[in-house]
Amino acid sequence: MSYKQEIGNLGEKLAQKFLISKGYRVLETNFKIRGGEVDLVCRKGKLLVFAEVKTRTNQNFGYPEESFDFKKRQRFQKAVLRYLLRSRYQSPWQVDLISIEIDKIAKKAKLRHYQAVEL
Repeated sequence: MSYKQEIGNLGEKLAQKFLISKGYRVLETNFKIRGGEVDLVCRKGKLLVFAEVKTRTNQNFGYPEESFDFKKRQRFQKAVLRYLLRSRYQSPWQVDLISIEIDKIAKKAKLRHYQAVEL
């Protein structure tokens, strides 16, 4: 596993812990289809939440949330729509973005949770 993948996996685990602490129930992790992926599929009450997690260890290329660009949003949307079709889900849903900055030296993480992000 590459360093980048390790950081991504760590970010997804931190996001899962955070969401669970806020009352979310994780239904699925890394839902993949050809051409797209959803990091976390969760439920909070009757609301279905599709979460994209972006993790960085420095700001050399900007904040983590800035990497959720148009092309990535399109792939994410494709996976969300496929999930909705497969599960025949017809209740309210939303897309959340979780941005994580990891400080390896201080062994701390800064997490930002953006709810109801537009695709």
